[in-house]
Amino acid sequence: MTASRATPSSAEPNFTTRISRFAPSPTGRLHLGHAFSALAAHDLARAGGGQFLLRIEDIDPTRARQAHVDGIVADLGWLGLSWDGPVVRQSQRLAVYATALDRLKALGLAYPCFCTRAEIAASAAAPQGPAGPVYPGTCRHLPAAERTQRMAGTPHAWRLDMAAAVARTGPLSWHDHGAGWVAADPAAHGDVVIARKDAPVSYHLAVSVDDAAQGVNSIVRGTDLFATTDIHRLLQALLGLPTPAYFHHPLLVDAAGRRLAKRDGARALADLRAAGADPAALVAELRAMREALGFVLPSA
Repeated sequence: MTASRATPSSAEPNFTTRISRFAPSPTGRLHLGHAFSALAAHDLARAGGGQFLLRIEDIDPTRARQAHVDGIVADLGWLGLSWDGPVVRQSQRLAVYATALDRLKALGLAYPCFCTRAEIAASAAAPQGPAGPVYPGTCRHLPAAERTQRMAGTPHAWRLDMAAAVARTGPLSWHDHGAGWVAADPAAHGDVVIARKDAPVSYHLAVSVDDAAQGVNSIVRGTDLFATTDIHRLLQALLGLPTPAYFHHPLLVDAAGRRLAKRDGARALADLRAAGADPAALVAELRAMREALGFVLPSA
């Protein structure tokens, strides 16, 4: 297991009590990359007598499985990680997300989108953003009558009118433990989806609402989500939500330099358990790796 190096920064937001969380999606088994992230979030909270929360992000109705939820609980217990309070499941919070979406609609910042992924990918007008092709705004200016007619019988997502949203909030920033203060550039992502065709909410909106509702003030996650933090900062400003401090950690990679991922068959913690691995030794190895990579967490 290896990863790129991070350099910690001082002058970050100071919280008397840190509240962190681990929020996996139950779409597969946890692997060593998940263990690295969960342990870091756990240690950050426990070092200062704070709280470590577990949230299950199960809004994908086609991939989420109860067996994977059970596996997450078993894996964390095997590692010796305990959490505070009940496990929160996003599938039980759909009404909360609907309220947030309605607020964005009322502000005139959300519009229905009927385009398919193939249509967006094939559009010559779609520039590249941090996560791939940026939505070219095809549905942004549809006449109201056409929108209403198509919504009645055509599957649709809801997108954030990014230009209008950025104009409303003005310049924004957020703090990362390694990078320091970051000037947010949500416009680079284009009109992001905030409610999917196959689910009543998107990751961006759900995670922003949930972190605020749970009082999470210290978010530990991988550098693959660094750029998306700009979107979350924007949603926090639009919805009047507090802004946490962020701790983006290096991603663990395999011998070929590929990031550990479920889809690539990264070795599961369940396999290590079945093979009789020593969880205390694994936790010690992950902590040593964190230090070696320069991902040094505050002690309080």
